[in-house]
Amino acid sequence: MTRGTLRIYLGAAPGVGKTYAALDEAHRRAERGTDVVVGFLETHGRPRTAAMLDDLEIVPRRILEYRGGSFTEMDLDAVLARHPEVAFVDELAHTNIPGSRHTKRWQDVQELLAAGIDVITTVNVQHLESLNDVVETITGVPQRETVPDDIVRRADQVELVDMAPEALRRRMAHGNIYAPEKVDAALSNYFRVGNLTALRELALLWLAGKVDDQLDRYRADHGIGGTWETRERVVVALTGGPEGDTLIRRASRIAARSKGADLLAVHIARSDGLTGADPSALARQRALVESLGGSYHQVIGDDVPTALLDFARAENATQLVLGASRRGRLARILSPGIGTTTTSRSGSIDVHMVTHAEAWGHRPAPASVEDGHTRRIGRSEWRLPRTRTALEPRRRIIATALTLALVPALTAGLTASRGTFNLTTEMLAYLLVVVTVALVGGFGPALLCAVASSLLLNYYFTAPVNEWTIADGDNALALLGFVLVAGLVSRVVSTSARRYGQAVRASAEAATLSVLAGSVLRGEDALPALLARAQETFGMTSVTLLERTGDGQAAARWHPVMTVGTDPSAVQDGTGQNSATQSGATQSGVAQSGASPDRGGHDDRVDIPVRDNLCLSLTGRSLPAADRRILTAFAAQAAVALDQHRLREAAAEAAPIAAADRVRTALLTAVSHDLRTPLAAAKAAISGLRGHDITLTDDEQAELLATADESLDKLTRLVENLLDMSRLQAGALSIFSRPIGLDDIVAPALDEIGPSAGRIGVQVPDDLPAVLADPALLERVIVNLVANALHHAPAATPPIITASALADRVELRVIDRGPGIPTAQHGTVFQPFQRLGDHDNTTGVGLGLALSRGLTEAMNGTLTPEETPGGGLTMVLSLPAAPSPTTTTPPDALTDPTAQQPELPTGPR
Repeated sequence: MTRGTLRIYLGAAPGVGKTYAALDEAHRRAERGTDVVVGFLETHGRPRTAAMLDDLEIVPRRILEYRGGSFTEMDLDAVLARHPEVAFVDELAHTNIPGSRHTKRWQDVQELLAAGIDVITTVNVQHLESLNDVVETITGVPQRETVPDDIVRRADQVELVDMAPEALRRRMAHGNIYAPEKVDAALSNYFRVGNLTALRELALLWLAGKVDDQLDRYRADHGIGGTWETRERVVVALTGGPEGDTLIRRASRIAARSKGADLLAVHIARSDGLTGADPSALARQRALVESLGGSYHQVIGDDVPTALLDFARAENATQLVLGASRRGRLARILSPGIGTTTTSRSGSIDVHMVTHAEAWGHRPAPASVEDGHTRRIGRSEWRLPRTRTALEPRRRIIATALTLALVPALTAGLTASRGTFNLTTEMLAYLLVVVTVALVGGFGPALLCAVASSLLLNYYFTAPVNEWTIADGDNALALLGFVLVAGLVSRVVSTSARRYGQAVRASAEAATLSVLAGSVLRGEDALPALLARAQETFGMTSVTLLERTGDGQAAARWHPVMTVGTDPSAVQDGTGQNSATQSGATQSGVAQSGASPDRGGHDDRVDIPVRDNLCLSLTGRSLPAADRRILTAFAAQAAVALDQHRLREAAAEAAPIAAADRVRTALLTAVSHDLRTPLAAAKAAISGLRGHDITLTDDEQAELLATADESLDKLTRLVENLLDMSRLQAGALSIFSRPIGLDDIVAPALDEIGPSAGRIGVQVPDDLPAVLADPALLERVIVNLVANALHHAPAATPPIITASALADRVELRVIDRGPGIPTAQHGTVFQPFQRLGDHDNTTGVGLGLALSRGLTEAMNGTLTPEETPGGGLTMVLSLPAAPSPTTTTPPDALTDPTAQQPELPTGPR
């Protein structure tokens, strides 16, 4: 019997439309004449989902008794007996009621597939076994029902039903997912934008892995060996050598540049087992690869380049990271090596050759400059190249050796074939040797070669032979021209080498100056980095920026403003103790008396004056004049960086003063009216009561007393807010936190607001954990938030107060359906003495939300605004939960992943 096919609709969260899309597929197949039945479907009270059942045959459910209740499950036997072509079975991760044939619904589906029935089903990403703990970490909701990843991966088709988090929250707010009484709790817990975004990414990445598996199978089935760059895969080749750590970290950085890239490390072992690799080093490198999120592989192969490329192509790798050869110069001449061979055969795979400390016979690896910053490879550092006036001594030695080898060899060869060539040919052969020596070693070795060649030509090949005399004058002129040509060629080569060295030096200086100019243009606080770069560029032990203080030469004292590196000759104060020796960049005190930064006359120290009172001092080695020129630019930039640093410090010191001035100005502007209004009303009421010219009735006297009382209450609240704001800004507010239940705070807070609070909806669960807060301050925060919500909420939709627990925090939400505030202005509502969006600016000084946030943060809480789905503003008050003396096990979560319900063997959908 042919096994049925499995089609799964995967969703990131409940409500994205998995069941609706699956039923739509069932309708399409039924319309094409396919025999389709619904084995099990849970509508969750959603009318649009229920409407999709029209015209579809539904197999009656089986009724089971469990713990005194009746439950319905899919009747597996009835579906098998009906034996349709396609069966729709909802909720693949569902746990069956005890008494069913199988524990899990996915096991029911497996039996249907074995019977040759095609199955359409649904599952959410939070139910995948491999992601269970990740989802709980993100959402804080444990998932009791899971399905093995292998079941989903082996499905014939997996289709992702995707929806943006904002759109899903709008569907929730419109009542299309949960009942209205559950919407606010769901939006504030499981259906946060952050949670939905993370779940969506998990679903996309998991499905991408499933697609990769399908692609690998397709390429294997069709014999496709080339690389398809569908995803970045970086393979790093390891030999077990000391450079392995460097290669792994470089490959990891390359992979990190592409989202979702894979890192694979491979070691090629010979079939005879004679690898020469250190097993302990390979084990350590394997642990490093796995700690960076990669995988380690070992492949057997005698031809390393072939085995390496075969592995890379089999893994569909896009980039290959190799270490530069550790072999010597002679070995590289005799054989191209693994790196060169692999690169030439790599085809579409990009190959990175990474230098390291062991490369090229232990020669330090070069460094390069990227984006204005020094990039180190291995242990190398950025250094200015040494200014050269001639060729390197090594090249001169090689050229001299060539002279001693080639000239005698050529002489012996021409002597043995005497009579075969004429004098002109013999002179050209010697000239070729001279030019070769000139190209390698420059003028000196070439002149030696030319003189030796002319003498040998004269003795062996110019008549009379075997004598130093020259019989023919033309031959004498020819020999003289020979020497002149050799000398001119060698001079050109020497000049070219000198110009090349100067060009390299100029390029390095230009790159260094470009970095310095870039830091100035960006306005970076680059003084520590600049001093560190100067230390590396010039190879110094330490770099210190000195500043002179005091008036007059005798009273002047030099202070080390900042030192980078370790200075063994650090300046000493009067006690003889080092005051500037440090590692890194730190501040120090007085260094030495005197008008000069000289600290003992060391030959290995360089002092570059910047201004009359500023000097850049370097220790470590003496510098040539060419280096001092570029060092002057460093010194000038250091002075600019110091000025910028001090200006920023001055601006930072002035910022609180400016802020205080703004607050003071706003306070005077706002209080000028808000203090006068209640004072004037209270005074008028009291004056009316004391007047003798008018006789007041009892009701009139009571009204005046109430007016005076209300005005004085407003004045009292205003003064309390101002005093608390002053204490917050001064850090003098006393906080007495203790465990307290939110239900014990919300009720008295609403009572304080008065009759208008009677229309507010309160949804605070009784089993909510206690919070750690100051009860009096917390009550004031809630009063301010609720009063603000009442002020903006329409009369037809009063505010709602909800509360929930999330991990070790408890959140209280004050939700209104008012005009709301643009997201870009959410931070502005907490500024003191402003009333953003108020149409009535005749009451209040705009301190409520500013004071509320200050009090909340003083209790280690947070107060953040959010947009209410459907319009309005939600203020989220988050406080730390009080530690519980006992830990209780939460009941199993049911259909709604945001709520806890009585224990049943079912889970969130």
